[in-house]
Amino acid sequence: MVKLRPARTMRSIASQAWSRYSVKKPRKNYVKALPHTSLLIYRMGVEKKDYDLHMTLNADQYVQVRSNSLEAARQTANKYLEREIPGEYFFRIITVPHQVIREKKRATGAGADRLSQGMSMSFGKPVSVAARLKNGQAVLEVKTRSGSRNVAREALRRASSKLSGTYSIVAKQPN
Repeated sequence: MVKLRPARTMRSIASQAWSRYSVKKPRKNYVKALPHTSLLIYRMGVEKKDYDLHMTLNADQYVQVRSNSLEAARQTANKYLEREIPGEYFFRIITVPHQVIREKKRATGAGADRLSQGMSMSFGKPVSVAARLKNGQAVLEVKTRSGSRNVAREALRRASSKLSGTYSIVAKQPN
């Protein structure tokens, strides 16, 4: 299993995106090999027309969230919804991780200063992908009936505990 760096090292958005990966024009790529994403399933539950409650989890700040934390949030919310209201919800992940995260591997311990390359070739290797969230952007969405309002709110609250940053839950009635 690959040891991941803490999320606090890459959750802030400090510079422009460097995620150029093109299948059609490989010569123009900044990133030569795209790392795999932990997030593979985006839609869960049963989509029905008669759901009268839509709840979303919105970001309250600019933050960068890795794909493995989005996958953990998905699993947590989906497991809770499936246990409490099986077959009576539709849950989806709205954001898609595109931002490529690079990491410069460093040697630690005695004599590490002789082993490390310093700042030469410091662009780093791609290790994972992340989603850049803006203030007020929806991350997750739950559709259900209005009688299951507390269950949907609790599922989104549990999912937000797996993500970096602060989030708010917004409920809206469809027209």
